[in-house]
Amino acid sequence: MFTVLIVPYGVISGFSTVTLAFLATKRGLSIQNGAELIAIGYLPQMWKFFWAPVADATLNRHKWYLLSALFCAIGTFATAAVPLSPSTLLPIEALVFLSSLASTFMGFAVEGMIAHLTTTAERGRVSGWYQAGNLGGTGIGGGLGLWLLSFMTGWETGLILGILVIACTAALPFIPKIPADEVGASPITMARNTAVELWKLARTRDGVLCALLCFVPLGTGAASGVLAQAEVADFWHVGSNTVALVQGVLGGIVAMVGCIVGGYGCTRLGGRNGYTLYGGLMAAVTLVMAMLPMTPFVYISFSLAYQFVNGFCYAAFSAFVLEAIGAKLAATKYNGFASLSNTPIWYMGLVLAAFETRFGPRGMLITESVFGVIGIIVFVSVAGFWRASPASFPAGEGAKAAS
Repeated sequence: MFTVLIVPYGVISGFSTVTLAFLATKRGLSIQNGAELIAIGYLPQMWKFFWAPVADATLNRHKWYLLSALFCAIGTFATAAVPLSPSTLLPIEALVFLSSLASTFMGFAVEGMIAHLTTTAERGRVSGWYQAGNLGGTGIGGGLGLWLLSFMTGWETGLILGILVIACTAALPFIPKIPADEVGASPITMARNTAVELWKLARTRDGVLCALLCFVPLGTGAASGVLAQAEVADFWHVGSNTVALVQGVLGGIVAMVGCIVGGYGCTRLGGRNGYTLYGGLMAAVTLVMAMLPMTPFVYISFSLAYQFVNGFCYAAFSAFVLEAIGAKLAATKYNGFASLSNTPIWYMGLVLAAFETRFGPRGMLITESVFGVIGIIVFVSVAGFWRASPASFPAGEGAKAAS
């Protein structure tokens, strides 16, 4: 059910990072413009921490989900309905921003459900299924959107994607209702309680190490947004149908499998160890891809391998965050880390686009690998200095979260 519920969140992301990114250079925009479209969508994801307490302290998770789904459906329809061109870039960026903003409340709702209903032993596995829906939705929103636009009008494509978003609300009745954490509390009380909880978390070694792991440029998956652009894909001699399949639907399915496998791996490795290992594997994939001939086979196989490992990283991210936050004010604490984790995705997207423009796609892929290695070195050095142990919880924490 968590997989289904988070699919619309991924659809919103996929439509900008795959569909609009590919169409950008086809419609007279530059590679940098395409990267900016993606970056605009990540801005609310970087700052969502500041309004996450609203979702924790008001209404309930079901109501927030329904409201978010409605606005996400409207935003998807409107974004698809406006033809992409240099003259419409500004309004489309505004629609991408607003749709992403609406989707943050969907994330708050589902993350709150998971934190309250999942025991400690289940967190790695559930993280995998949750992120499978996120990346699967990204593939659907990107691949399906691009494919539909090849033979349908924008408003028809937007209508289909909007209906898909609303259809995912059918999973809600299967999830127990989770009330707000601060029912009846004043805004001042809500702010104070949130600050206290975050301060407690920030003072722990686990909290600081998790924040560091979120911020370093490791396991971002940012290269996908550049590889999805038509001008870049041309270097490997692939067209729109291949991009729609590899960076879209098929890539989403592969990423979903990667999430599930990576989630189960985290039950043995732990979230932080798993994320570091998976991030190193992602850096290896981009490095090898940069060294090989630019053929359609290399593009397809290594893009799918990249998506598969990206699924590992997303599952490990949720696992190490859930290990640290507990259940109280879950959306706020989870999204404090999520905001940090979207920061390297945002800046790496712009960095990789700039390096691609100057040094070509091989230089872009090598840059991704180098930044990933730097991220591992920074995290391992700090963790080794502190001699931090894996995050753990008292035996009763899981039962408390599920009550």
